[in-house]
Amino acid sequence: MLQYAIKRTLYSILIVWGVVTLVFILFNVIPGDPARMVMGQRTDEASLAAVRKDLGVDKPMVFQYLKYINDLLPLSLHNPRNPESYIYLDRSAYRPLCSIGISKSRVLVIKSPYLRRSYQSGKPVSTIIGEAFPSTLILAITAMTFATVLGITFGIIAAIFKNSWADRLLVTLSAFGMSIPSFFAAILFGWLFAFVLGDLTGLNLTGNLWEVDDFGEGISLQLKNLILPAFTLGIRPLSVVTQLSRSSMLETLSQDYIRTAKSKGLTFARVIRKHALRNSLNPVVSAISGWFASLMAGVVFIEYIFGWKGLGYVMVNALNSYDVPLVLGSVITISIVFIVVNFLVDIVYSLLDPRIRIS
Repeated sequence: MLQYAIKRTLYSILIVWGVVTLVFILFNVIPGDPARMVMGQRTDEASLAAVRKDLGVDKPMVFQYLKYINDLLPLSLHNPRNPESYIYLDRSAYRPLCSIGISKSRVLVIKSPYLRRSYQSGKPVSTIIGEAFPSTLILAITAMTFATVLGITFGIIAAIFKNSWADRLLVTLSAFGMSIPSFFAAILFGWLFAFVLGDLTGLNLTGNLWEVDDFGEGISLQLKNLILPAFTLGIRPLSVVTQLSRSSMLETLSQDYIRTAKSKGLTFARVIRKHALRNSLNPVVSAISGWFASLMAGVVFIEYIFGWKGLGYVMVNALNSYDVPLVLGSVITISIVFIVVNFLVDIVYSLLDPRIRIS
């Protein structure tokens, strides 16, 4: 188990490094000037040059990349004789836990990863992500819970009543749900349930989980604002889970041990609950884990359309303003979530099926 955890950790580090490198290169290839985005289009060249130097984007791309990796790593090499060579925005950003002198011009610093500051707001990227991430997590968990519970239920019903009208209806609806894009579903459901049927449903087209009243004094919990984005986000995983649950249950019901359980006089409900359901969940768990990690990345359009101020909403605004540190920080966060979820799924596999061993 320890050996497996070490291998997965090293593999995860390589994945995060590859993602950071790719996004960093893309932002340097795509035309754009963060200094002009900060200062506006009518700023003189002298002011732009000063802002570029302050942001650290006046150096060659390779130099900027090495600086960012040095900021990101928990172990960083610093030059105490030239502080500006390793800190762009503020000298107190690192708050090192420990410093080890290697030579007169090199110091090894142990610190927490530094994601830098936002170009637009000047706030630390870690602070912005920390404020937005809980909203995205709540939305993803709600959508995945909705998709998992209904998907497994619908899949079992479709498998038990194979070739019936209920089976055909559920298969048709799941095929429709898999084919509809999330951004189109968000526009369609938002228009239908919040605009056309707004008086009947009482749902808002945009809104967050916590909202401030008109006087700016009280904060209230608005669970109704979670319904539309969670429903829209959960449509596609619901369809996938339904199809997989149905296929896996049908395959399990055809196994010899199921026929043996029936021949022993067990009721059909007990056979389904005690024998068939657990053994048919492995592919479903795989789909759920993959979709949950994907939902964390796929909430971008949903959050922006419904005005849900989570990580996706922050990322869209950062892309529009060419806020490179904020985009990189958001991508790193999503990558880590994806990796952690997949690692936890391997553990769940071994619990569901004793034949599976982590090695």
